[in-house]
Amino acid sequence: MDKVIALIPARAGSKGVPNKNIRILGDWALIAWSIAAAKKSKCIDRIIVSTDSPEYAQIAVSMGAEAPFIRPAEIAGDRSTDYDFIKHALDWFLANGAEPDYIVHLRPTTPFRDPDLIDQAINLFRETPAATALRSVHEMPESAYKTFEITRDYILKPVGSESTELDAANSARQQFPTTYVGNGYVDILSTTFVRKNQLMHGNAVVPFITPRVTELDSIDDFEQLEYELYKFPQIKDILFNTK
Repeated sequence: MDKVIALIPARAGSKGVPNKNIRILGDWALIAWSIAAAKKSKCIDRIIVSTDSPEYAQIAVSMGAEAPFIRPAEIAGDRSTDYDFIKHALDWFLANGAEPDYIVHLRPTTPFRDPDLIDQAINLFRETPAATALRSVHEMPESAYKTFEITRDYILKPVGSESTELDAANSARQQFPTTYVGNGYVDILSTTFVRKNQLMHGNAVVPFITPRVTELDSIDDFEQLEYELYKFPQIKDILFNTK
C-alpha cells in the first residue's frame, strides 16, 4: 500500500490574525482540528506538522501529531511559498528513512472537515494515475463570468474580457458556466511529481468538490467559524469524540 502522510503547515508569524494557528476554537487550538481530522482518516499513515515555533510543535504533539523538525526561518516568512515547506519536509523524510508516496496537505485555516471526505479524496487520486495532483474546490455562489475587473481608466469590465460592455453580465446565472474556487479542505500531492518537476500541482490536477467552507483569513472569518460551530456542533462530536 502506498505511504500517505498528512502535512499540516503552522507557522507562527500570522499578522492578520495573530497566532491564528493556535487560537482557541470551540475549546481546541485551531491546529487541533486538522490533526483530529487526519487522525480519523483511514488512509493517512502519519501526521506531520511543519512549524517554525517550538510552542506550536509542543501543542501539535500533545494532540497526537508529530513535529520532528522546526522549519527554518528563511522558509517561514510572509513570502515563503507552499513549495518551500513541502520540499523541506520531503528532504527531511529522505534523510530520515524514506519519502512518502503521497502528501495530504491540510491547512489549519480550514478547520471543519469530514474525515470520510479526506479518504474519498485520497482514493480518488490513487485511482487517477494521470493526475499530477488533487485540489479541493467548492462551487462559487456566483459564476466568475459575472464578476468584474476595473480598467486603468477606472471603468468596470467583465473579468477576462476586452470589452467594457456590461449588459451581458446581467443575464441569469444559469446562462453562465459553473465556476469553482480552491479551498483548503484537502490537497493531495505526488512526491514523484514534486521531485521530478519542482512543482506542487502541475497541469493535470483532478478536482475534488467539497461543501462550501469558511477559511480563516481575518477576525471576521473567525467569528463566522464560531457561529458555524454553534449552529452545527456535530462536527466537533465527529472529530473529538465529544459524545
